[in-house]
Amino acid sequence: MRALVFEHSLPRWAASRAASAVAGTGRGVRLGPLRLADIEPLALPGPEWVSVRPRLAGICGSDLATLDGRSSRYFEDVVSFPFVPGHEVVGEVVGAPPAPALPDGPDGPDGHQQVTGRVVIEPVLGCLARGIVPPCAACAQGRTGRCERVAFGHLQPGLQTGYCTDTGGGWAAALVAHRSQLHPVPDAMSDEAAVMVEPTACAVHAVLSADVDEGSTVAVLGAGTLGLCAVAALRHLALPGTVVAGAKHPVQRRLAASLGADLVVEPGQVRRALRRQTRSLSVGGRLTGGADVVIDCVGSADSVEEALAVVRPGGKVVLVGMPGTVRVDLTALWHREVSLVGAYAYGQEAGGRRTFDLAFGLVADADLGRLVSARYPLERYEEAIAHAGAAGRRGAVKVAFEPGQRGSVAPARASREGRPGLGRPKGLLP
Repeated sequence: MRALVFEHSLPRWAASRAASAVAGTGRGVRLGPLRLADIEPLALPGPEWVSVRPRLAGICGSDLATLDGRSSRYFEDVVSFPFVPGHEVVGEVVGAPPAPALPDGPDGPDGHQQVTGRVVIEPVLGCLARGIVPPCAACAQGRTGRCERVAFGHLQPGLQTGYCTDTGGGWAAALVAHRSQLHPVPDAMSDEAAVMVEPTACAVHAVLSADVDEGSTVAVLGAGTLGLCAVAALRHLALPGTVVAGAKHPVQRRLAASLGADLVVEPGQVRRALRRQTRSLSVGGRLTGGADVVIDCVGSADSVEEALAVVRPGGKVVLVGMPGTVRVDLTALWHREVSLVGAYAYGQEAGGRRTFDLAFGLVADADLGRLVSARYPLERYEEAIAHAGAAGRRGAVKVAFEPGQRGSVAPARASREGRPGLGRPKGLLP
């Protein structure tokens, strides 16, 4: 089957890093460790697993960081090579799903439905998928994003589908998934909308982690996919008083406003906007007051520094964008007693609500399928990744692969429309 395979190659990784630094995000892929290959279909790891044929698979900011050689060495022990990227996936279950070994009601022994047809993958490879009994404390509570066993069990290491050699990923003709990872897609939901569920779940988890008080002033830094989904989540799942969004490109500013941001400004104007909104003073460029909550959807040293400069004393900064290795002066964190919170993945939220259930609802209510801008066949992966790397500048948001298609690139459909080898060498960033 056809697949885009990310291999272990330090020279190619270094070449990709250098090229992307000169030419821009996504431009180093031609020199990097990613290649289009014909590989053998993956074996099912166990009786609770199924094959899934991807219909659409998104290109995420973390994928771009991996391809550009900018990911943190933190991940070296929780991925396995070679792997097929792609964790934002809507696909079709191939063949009949397995029956629960120990039936316990209509949803099986662990509360997960038997799913056929179109599905969205919840990519975290927690204890249940890894066959670990008893599960770790986090998985036992449904907080799979905090799983303590992502390098253990009967699978090769891999924090998610798309970073594990045993499961494959969405950038291929097929992958394998544990039935607990499958979420049925409603018939009325388009593939474009469905592929937005996973990134929307990340934003939902971040907004709920922020614990926004009614009437609060919230700033969202960055208006790519995560930032726009965060704006939508704030308006649908919280009761902020004012949402201020920093957006670099015109299409991002228009979308942020349409999704519920009260004030949308260019990134360099966020401090000024919040100073006026909160009637703060400024000392050394830092606000004396500021936003109650800042949601950083960029994850760079500059964005973290900006977040600390515009959050009020006692406020909260939520990191949603993957920060990697950054150098930031944290004196303000100490002096102003600011809470710095990481928001990774999803699972079960406070009150027992599953993040993916909330994300399905938000995608439909906010029409987030419209954020999918273009679909590419795997053969045109260099163009697709370059497009994703320059999405904002080119008037796009989400770029996705359509593994079942060959040949030309396709524009996204209307959002309301109906429907390798093993091994684990170290020294290469995921």
